Amino acid sequence: MGSFSTSHWLIVLGIVVLLFGAKKIPELAKGLGQGIRNFKKEMKDDQAEGSEATIVEAPKQVETPTTTSVEAPKTTAQV
Repeated sequence: MGSFSTSHWLIVLGIVVLLFGAKKIPELAKGLGQGIRNFKKEMKDDQAEGSEATIVEAPKQVETPTTTSVEAPKTTAQV
């Protein structure tokens, strides 16, 4: 029951033709193909952008300032 036979696919194709009409099917297929192509292109761009970011950005080194001894303010005893 989990697999489709040829007759199942023909029934599905017939329903699609009835729903959308024979003239709309090539337009739908073209739109679907363009959508998949754009999606793949964006995925490649995101992967390339991510790899460039890791290559270009080097770890930042923070310079620690040298500590100098600071004298505490002198207080006078209050009576």
